Amino acid sequence: MNTMHTKLLSIAIAAMLASPAWSQDATVQSSGNRQHHTDAATAPQGTTQADATMSDMTMPGMMGESNPNQPQHESGNGMQGMTGSMGGMGDTGAPVPQHTMQSTHAPGPVSLGARDPNAYSDGYTLTSGPYALAGLQPPRLADQENFGSVLVDRLERAYTRDGNSTAYDVQAWFGRDYNRAVLKAEGDIARGRLQDARTEVLWGHAVAAFWDMQLGLRQDGGVGPDRSWLAFGVQGLAPYWFDVEATGYLGDQGRSAIRLATSYDILLTQKLILQPRLETNLYGKSDPARMVGSGLSDATAGLRLRYEITRQFAPYVGVEWAGKFGQTAGFAHAADEKAKQTRLLAGLRFWF
Repeated sequence: MNTMHTKLLSIAIAAMLASPAWSQDATVQSSGNRQHHTDAATAPQGTTQADATMSDMTMPGMMGESNPNQPQHESGNGMQGMTGSMGGMGDTGAPVPQHTMQSTHAPGPVSLGARDPNAYSDGYTLTSGPYALAGLQPPRLADQENFGSVLVDRLERAYTRDGNSTAYDVQAWFGRDYNRAVLKAEGDIARGRLQDARTEVLWGHAVAAFWDMQLGLRQDGGVGPDRSWLAFGVQGLAPYWFDVEATGYLGDQGRSAIRLATSYDILLTQKLILQPRLETNLYGKSDPARMVGSGLSDATAGLRLRYEITRQFAPYVGVEWAGKFGQTAGFAHAADEKAKQTRLLAGLRFWF
C-alpha cells in the first residue's frame, strides 16, 4: 500500500513539472501559427504561399528569437546563419541582386607634382589646347615685374646756437623682389655750401624674408677731397620691428669704415608716430684732410615726432644730439668747432 502511494505521488510530481513546458510549447506553436497567417495575409500580390512560409521560417532566426524545437548554437554560428538567410532576400522575401563596394570611377591621372600648374589640366595650358587664344601672353606675377620707390626719410632744418643747417636723407630703389638697384644719399648743407655728403649706388639682393644683401660703391663729397669706397652690407627689419642698416667700406690707401644705423617707429596713434633713431660711424684709419679720425668717429641720436597726414606725407618736429669722438673731436676743436651739439629739428618725410 505504501508502495502504491509512493508511485502515485511520483507521477503527480512529474506531471506538475512537465505542465509548464507543455504550456510554453503550445504558446510558441500558437504564436508561430498566428505569425504564419499574418505573413500570408499581408504578402503582396504575386508572392506565393511558399514564399510566405519561407519568410516565416527564416524570420525567427533573423530577429534573434530562439526556437525551442532546435538546439542552441554559439553566437558566431547564429550570425553566420543570419547572414546566409539575408544574403539573397529583400524585405518581401524576393531575391535581390548582390552589390559590391567597388567604385565605378576610372582611376585619375597620376599627379605630376603639387607645384606643376598643368598637373591637373589634362594637358591644357594657357598657350595650347582647343581653348587657347592665339597670341595670348601668359599673365606675369608681381615678382616678375619691375617696381620703384623713392623715400625722403629726412628733409629737415636743424637749429643750433652756432647756426642753422639743412640735412637730407634719401633712399630710392628700382627692380623686383629679389634683385633691385638701390640709391642712398645723405648730407648736410650749412653756410651756403655742402659740408658733408655720402652717396651710394648699390645692388640689393634678398637673402631672407626681411633682409637684403647690398653691394656697390660709395662716394664722399663736401669739404675736403672726395673719397671712393667699395660698399657691402645688409639692410632689413630686425625682430621687434627695428629698421637696421649695417654697411662696411673699403677705400684706397688701406682705408676702411663701418656705418651702423637703426630706427624704430612707436605708434602713439594711427597717425602720430614717435621715431627714435641712432647712427654711428667708425673708421680704421685717420684722414686729416677730411677731419676724420680712426676708431669711433661720430654718432647721432635723435627723436622725431611726425604726423602722417597721409601715409605718404608727414611733417615732423624733433630733437637730436650729435657728437664727435677721439681724433675726430680733436680735429673739430682745431677748426674752432664744437664736438657736441644739440639740435632742434623741423622737417618733412614723404615717399612715392
